[in-house]
Amino acid sequence: MDEHSEVTPFRIDIPQADLDDLRDRLARTRWPDQLPGVGWDYGIPLDYVRELASYWRDGYDWRVHEARLNGFGQFVTAIDGARVHFLHVRSASSDALPLIITHGWPGSVVEFWDIIGPLTDPAAYGGSPDDAFHLVIPSIPGYGFSGPTHDRGWDARRVARAWAVLMSRLGYQRYGAQGGDWGAFISRELGVADPEHVAGVHLNMFITRVPDDAGELTEEETRRREAAQRFRTTGSGYNMIQATRPQTLAYGLTDSPAGQLAWITEKFGEWTDNGRPDEAVDRDQLLTNVTLYWLTGTAGSSARLYYETARARAWSPAARSTVPTGVAVFPREIAPAIRRFAGQSDTIVHWTEFDRGGHFAAMEVPDLLVGDVREFFRPLR
Repeated sequence: MDEHSEVTPFRIDIPQADLDDLRDRLARTRWPDQLPGVGWDYGIPLDYVRELASYWRDGYDWRVHEARLNGFGQFVTAIDGARVHFLHVRSASSDALPLIITHGWPGSVVEFWDIIGPLTDPAAYGGSPDDAFHLVIPSIPGYGFSGPTHDRGWDARRVARAWAVLMSRLGYQRYGAQGGDWGAFISRELGVADPEHVAGVHLNMFITRVPDDAGELTEEETRRREAAQRFRTTGSGYNMIQATRPQTLAYGLTDSPAGQLAWITEKFGEWTDNGRPDEAVDRDQLLTNVTLYWLTGTAGSSARLYYETARARAWSPAARSTVPTGVAVFPREIAPAIRRFAGQSDTIVHWTEFDRGGHFAAMEVPDLLVGDVREFFRPLR
């Protein structure tokens, strides 16, 4: 496709037949059994998924949330053979700093709707107008309305290179990047790929590797290393499946909304900071995120990001990042970062430890994330 492809407005308008089909499938779900009294030990509990599926079928209104998403400027463009969907919300402030924010899996652009207003119009939310941003919030190729992809090789670094093209196409010569989960990998790689234009990178997930010669660890460092080890041994099965057999997984998730609901919502149970998933984050926001995967049929194409990144051996940094980097550490992150080892691969200039929040910071603790993003970028404007 043409690298100078036009940027065209986009509006979500899901056919009613698709929503009727979703409700019909939920009503006809063939439920599995479950051992008595096991809670979350074997995975997300049956009673909880049934309860959430019942609300999804009878209480949740997609049209309300479709309208909310359509309240933001949305566009599509073609980059490197892929369709890229993105929100583009410009601030009224003429000297606002452009900022590209990237989601992860099992997230989407829906994660960010509570932080868009405070970042683009800080004065309206009790902040300083000097902290305003122009926001670009893309759907990763293979995810949501950027999906599915149609060729091999869409690993995290290729996505980062596509984001550099996107920001250039929008006329932004100097900009920041922010992200968690895959968005953290992609934002960091964007700083490596386009350092002459990236003013700074803010991450709310940061993987630190403890070297063999690290010496004695503090009690808190030990706890964080153990959390990372626990995730690798008991919490990363989804990762191995998506990195090795994304196509096989896709049949079940693309055919069963209850399966897609359970696959995603389990992570909101394990990676958040406040009990049940729909207590840690807003229930309708959670279901809008799940519904986006369902309606776009992107369970498989989103999972391919794991396969492609593993195949390209792009999990680990290929080069040191020279771009100023800020890290926000939330206590229920999958593996909270360790400050002492963070400078091995990145130029850390800002580090904040929070006492609440988890992996989905923009949904769980939007106030904390917004404050830290503002603080980090203030000296970089």
